[in-house]
Amino acid sequence: MSLIFSRRDLNFLLYEWLDVERLTRIARYADHSRETFDAALDTCEKIATDLFAPHNKKNDQHEPHFDGETVTIIPEVKTALKAFSDAGLMAAGQDYEYGGMQLPLVVEKAGFAWFKAANVGTSAYPFLTIGNANLLLAHGSAKQIETFVKPELEGRFFGTMCLSEPQAGSSLSDVATRADFERDSPLGAQYRLRGNKMWISGGEHELSENIVHLVLAKIPGPDGKLIAGVKGLSLFVVPKYLVNEDGSRGEHNDVVLAGLNHKMGYRGTTNCLLNFGEGTKYTPGGRVGAIGYLVGEPHQGLACMFHMMNEARIGVGLGATMLGYTGYLHALDYARNRPQGRSVGAAGKDPASPQIRLIEHADVRRMLLAQKSYVEGALALNLWCAQLVDEARAADDDAAREPLTLLLDLLTPIAKSWPSQWCLAANDLAIQVHGGYGYTREYNVEQFWRDNRLNPIHEGTHGIQGLDLLGRKVTIKNGAALKLFTQRVQATTDRALSSGEKQDAAHARALEAALKRLVDVTQTLWSAGDPSVTLANASVYLEAFGHVVVAWIWLEQALAARTALARASGKIDDEASFYHGKLAAAEYFFAWELPKTGAQFDLLASLDRTTLDMQDAWF
Repeated sequence: MSLIFSRRDLNFLLYEWLDVERLTRIARYADHSRETFDAALDTCEKIATDLFAPHNKKNDQHEPHFDGETVTIIPEVKTALKAFSDAGLMAAGQDYEYGGMQLPLVVEKAGFAWFKAANVGTSAYPFLTIGNANLLLAHGSAKQIETFVKPELEGRFFGTMCLSEPQAGSSLSDVATRADFERDSPLGAQYRLRGNKMWISGGEHELSENIVHLVLAKIPGPDGKLIAGVKGLSLFVVPKYLVNEDGSRGEHNDVVLAGLNHKMGYRGTTNCLLNFGEGTKYTPGGRVGAIGYLVGEPHQGLACMFHMMNEARIGVGLGATMLGYTGYLHALDYARNRPQGRSVGAAGKDPASPQIRLIEHADVRRMLLAQKSYVEGALALNLWCAQLVDEARAADDDAAREPLTLLLDLLTPIAKSWPSQWCLAANDLAIQVHGGYGYTREYNVEQFWRDNRLNPIHEGTHGIQGLDLLGRKVTIKNGAALKLFTQRVQATTDRALSSGEKQDAAHARALEAALKRLVDVTQTLWSAGDPSVTLANASVYLEAFGHVVVAWIWLEQALAARTALARASGKIDDEASFYHGKLAAAEYFFAWELPKTGAQFDLLASLDRTTLDMQDAWF
């Protein structure tokens, strides 16, 4: 059994539940089949297992360091990334014209899940680069795509996203980096940027020929002052090295590493404070200021950047899922092999009797079931969201595309935050299963927890995702997105109620009740008449909504598993055991997790002001 990822579970989700083979009926994917999908997944599994996983612990123990001139990273990272790029995986989902495989996004993300689980630090470099390239493909000019995107997809250039600043974390309206127009150039309007960017993952290294920074900055108004708020933000592509007309690498741009941030986890990825336009070391063209090229229209930077931010948010959810998943597999393996204690029955009263394995203790099985329900539910949610993108791409017109896009918009904060909360909880339980050994660095599970602890923070904290969900997403087009979601859930519960299976019908009724509470509470919150009251407990709303979504995902999985189990004709083998495991995880989620939403909905419906009324001086 792989301790990185379960290929059997992945096959179930892709082929037995999502039926991704039907995507091959879409013109874009017509060249594909299950054979080509499996070949791509095989490649990902092999490279992740052979080249990413072996240096995961070393990457953590020997984190990148900066000597004032150069950032040093262990050599295994560059070797692994070269194999990733040489296999064509940077461009796996791109058009043939860019050297891509035109894989459906759901298959591309399923493949990338292997790398997230094997080594989240090393996998961050291609993750950011792919997102960077996708943004430029959507908003960049033809020349910008030729100059920056094609080398990224070949693995020669890597990319970043530069939003936060020391004084402006999530509050992007307070960004102070300044961009002054210099001239028109073949790469678009050329500006000189001055400012500082903080928390830039992959911001400096020697892993690639160049680093392509996507930078949010403000263009001054006619009076020379920066425009206040997010409306003043514009987006610029700022390379570490300028690129000559023939595509060769030019002089060093005025982008300087001020220092590395030293993190609790996720240590294998450089995390940087970058100075743009410092002018003490590099002055391209003899002038101070980092050269950047405007992407899209002036003052539309945040709209452009959201293309990468939303992709990154779902990607963060996938990364959180896979850290929880590999932790679960490690805990399961340990529990199956570690003798500890004796049974609570009469046989266990004899101290001379042999010890039993950890997994034979009911409380350990509880912890393993919880982990299984979190990580397999989160993975299914992430893959379902990816398939939504595939379906939207294939839609014939805007009328067919809009409901798919609305659903994805609604679920993006949940796809980011729910795994970040609950797959971190899975890592916590994995440590508990290991007991004292889990708290030592000799075992992997403590690193998984430290690595995963970043995910509830970056790309928008839980609080921000809650505000986005309740404050914007559920109100889009007078609640159209929420209505679409309820229709999807209702279709599932209708199938379950008509299946003839008592357990599935019971779960369907519980889900319908929770969904009704969700809709009612949403209406109550928005009828409060005071946005501060409505949004005061948005994080609780996010968590409750997420549990309803994952309960729906588990009912979907249960229906697919029960159908497959019926085909097994009562056999007792590994396949039957797999499906029984799915049903048990669904049962756990409905028995132990979904009921938690009742108290949360009660709290939300009461329009509780405890947190709102609390004052600074009272702490």
